[in-house]
Amino acid sequence: MNDKQIEIERYDKRAQQIINPKKYHKKNLEYLNIPYEFYYSLFKKLKTKENLLEIGAGQGENTLRLIEMKFNVCATDISCKSVGVMKKRFFKYKNFFSKVADMEKLPFRNNNFDIICGAGSLSYGDNSLVMTEIYRVLKPGGTVIIVDSLNNNLIYRFNRYLHYYKGNRTKSTLKRVPDINLINKYIKKFGHGKTWFFGSITWAFPLLKIVLSEKMITNFSNWIDNKFNVRKSAFKFVLILNKNK
Repeated sequence: MNDKQIEIERYDKRAQQIINPKKYHKKNLEYLNIPYEFYYSLFKKLKTKENLLEIGAGQGENTLRLIEMKFNVCATDISCKSVGVMKKRFFKYKNFFSKVADMEKLPFRNNNFDIICGAGSLSYGDNSLVMTEIYRVLKPGGTVIIVDSLNNNLIYRFNRYLHYYKGNRTKSTLKRVPDINLINKYIKKFGHGKTWFFGSITWAFPLLKIVLSEKMITNFSNWIDNKFNVRKSAFKFVLILNKNK
């Protein structure tokens, strides 16, 4: 069994365990949400009712807010059972559609979407194929918004290896976690891009929780990131791209 099939079965199993999809959504602690809140803020600057494609959407953990922003959302995932969960969760929304799709070979025509986005999904596909497919189905002048983990920090890289040895992720996904080099390739491919980095001290949060409140940790983390112009030491990044017209 190859790594892709292992990941499909892992997420199919996770989706199968959900009894009540409406109660599935789990709110992260505030200081872990910093990059995701910034990710969502970028969509507020875009036109509503445009066609938006979400790749690697899982069970829709990050989809609802996009739907509520009034985009025409097509949320995709390679796990058919995860897509089934999304369909149950969001069936009442007329601006929502979901489809089983491999991000390495998207089943859409060229220049089809105004916006393409993904949250933590880039390591689940061959980066060169995913980048080519995103570029292909995005309209000229369209926008890509990505939030994902960064693999330049040795502490976070070591932690991901531990998860691999515990059987929580496959070797190929471990190798595909984005780094600065991949970000630069995306910017070169699309023509225009900007990146923000977050969480240089995320590794210390379990210790900080002992003495600081959630709000204090959030403020301290933001201060560190801004003060020291975090880049390679970051835990997460947010990337926005615009395809040349």
